[in-house]
Amino acid sequence: MPRISRPLVTALSSLALAAAGLTVAAGTAHAQSCSQDNLPLPDPSCQPGDFNPDVTQSTIDSTICVSGWTATVRPSSSYTTALKKKQIVEYGYTDTSTSDYEEDHFVPLELGGAPKSELNLWPEPEYGTTTAANKDTVENKLKKAVCAGTVTLADAQDAIVTDWTTALSNLGLS
Repeated sequence: MPRISRPLVTALSSLALAAAGLTVAAGTAHAQSCSQDNLPLPDPSCQPGDFNPDVTQSTIDSTICVSGWTATVRPSSSYTTALKKKQIVEYGYTDTSTSDYEEDHFVPLELGGAPKSELNLWPEPEYGTTTAANKDTVENKLKKAVCAGTVTLADAQDAIVTDWTTALSNLGLS
C-alpha cells in the first residue's frame, strides 16, 4: 500500500474534523458550537439568557433594589474563569486570552439573571466598539428604572435579551 504524505493526511484530517463541526488549533480538535455572528450579543442557541426564580416584580424591593444584593448571588471567579475558558473554545475565538473577555451575565444579576446558569453566562469580548463596559451602563440604567417603578422587571429583562444595544431607546430611557 502506498504511503500518504503528511501534508495530505493533515489536510484530510482537518477537512474531516471541519465536516464534524470541529476546529483544529495547536494540534488539538475542539468543538465549536457557538457562533460569533450575533456579536455584541451572545449566540441565542448557546446563551438565550436565564432567570433567577427568586427575582420577580413582587420581590425586587428585597432583591435587586437592595444595595449590595448582587454580591450575595454572584458566582465565584474560579467558577466563571473555568466556564470562560470552556466557552472561548465553544465560540471559536482566535484570541484565547481570558483577560480579553468578561464572563458576562446576558441577563444581568441586577435584572434578575440566573447567577450560575451556562445559559446566561458567556465570554463577552472586551475589544471592539460595543463592549461589556457599554453593556454595564445599560444594565445600571435599566435597574434604576425598574427600582424607580418607571419600567417593569419583565420589560427590562425582555429588552436586554432582545438587544441590549437598543434596550434603553426601546423603553424610552435614552
